[in-house]
Amino acid sequence: MSPVVVGVLGLVVLFILMFLRMPIGLAMGLAGFLGIMYLSKAGAALSILGIIPYDSSTVYIFSVFPLFLLMGQLTAVAGISGDLYYAAYKWMGHLRGGLAIATTAASAGFAAICGDALSGTATMASVSLPEMRRYRYSPALASGTIAAGGTLGILIPPSIIFILYGILTEQSIGKLFIAGIIPGLFLAGLYGLTILLICRLRPEHGPHGPMASYKERLSSLKGVWSMLLLFIVVIGGIYIGVFTPTEAAAVGAFGAFIIALAKRRLSRQTFTSALMETLRLVAIVFAIVIGASIFSVFLARSRIPLELAGVMVGLGLSPIVVMILVLLMFVILGCVIDSLALILLMIPIIYPLIQAIGFDPIWFGVITVLVMQQAMMTPPVGMSCFVMAGAARDIPLSTIFRGVVPFWIATMVCIIILIAFPKLALFLPGLMK
Repeated sequence: MSPVVVGVLGLVVLFILMFLRMPIGLAMGLAGFLGIMYLSKAGAALSILGIIPYDSSTVYIFSVFPLFLLMGQLTAVAGISGDLYYAAYKWMGHLRGGLAIATTAASAGFAAICGDALSGTATMASVSLPEMRRYRYSPALASGTIAAGGTLGILIPPSIIFILYGILTEQSIGKLFIAGIIPGLFLAGLYGLTILLICRLRPEHGPHGPMASYKERLSSLKGVWSMLLLFIVVIGGIYIGVFTPTEAAAVGAFGAFIIALAKRRLSRQTFTSALMETLRLVAIVFAIVIGASIFSVFLARSRIPLELAGVMVGLGLSPIVVMILVLLMFVILGCVIDSLALILLMIPIIYPLIQAIGFDPIWFGVITVLVMQQAMMTPPVGMSCFVMAGAARDIPLSTIFRGVVPFWIATMVCIIILIAFPKLALFLPGLMK
């Protein structure tokens, strides 16, 4: 068989293994190993199996993962998510749908110090869902808002997905972080407008909350300063060139530790819990990275990425048509594959095509993340919706999927606007030092 045919069969084997519920990292590693063994010799495959796990785990830039993950865990221990929601609740809770808008605002704030979508969904479910239930919000609006708001964690920096994309494409992680700021805030604003529209058409879905006094509103901001300070130091340091992303992650983790101490919310038990959860997440990430690295070697030897780029260019399709096809593929695969695994699996295949067409890689990275956000809300296996269902077992999954539909549409609007106006993503990176 030709290498291309072997590559296609390798992809089929990979998807079969994943549908059999084999862990994604192990599935990619096994499929890649078998493919390399067929295309080369068993000795070469075993040699790669011995080299890649070490090489993948000792790359300096990968040290950014545990540091940003630890920062997110420590901020959760510090109760910053609750402080953000309390402040947003005091300022917007009196509006119709105000609690849902406050949840979106708090989700965006927590995304700026978390870097992960599923953690954001689970955290905000525990913080905001009880309040929305108390004021009799519709289950669809409440759960849909939380599930959609959590996905902002992979767009607003620091984002683990942007880190992986930057490593795979050899693009500046700092520029990718900065490129996500305006689209992230814009999308959060679209989610807020979506909630206002829903509550205007169906007032019973989002009743008024109590009106807070100006004294209470100003007092609520005391809990927000720590998040703003941490975000400004970490992202601002990257923007002006004071820190590399890895150095910024270390500063962020230390800053989160100091904030947790200052708030007197850090004990030996909570600190140990944060470290253990960080280790668990790091193990998952590195297992996927190692498996994807083995599979990427197989894909390179099968020549699928180069052949795909050549076919697409040879068809003479317009760049926008190619873009639509690529994004559609991301949406479909993102329904059933974790976002980390999807990036590691698809970018080595798609990126040569993107280079051949001439799209800006930073802009394409932002578009890719937005499409992954959509995928995390898309049935049958929208990952954020499943996390929401796990946090609120009394809300049917069908209700959650129905609740995220307006936010899925809002995300599509954001993607269309960003395709029409790429400067929304490229303006700030262009000013970086």
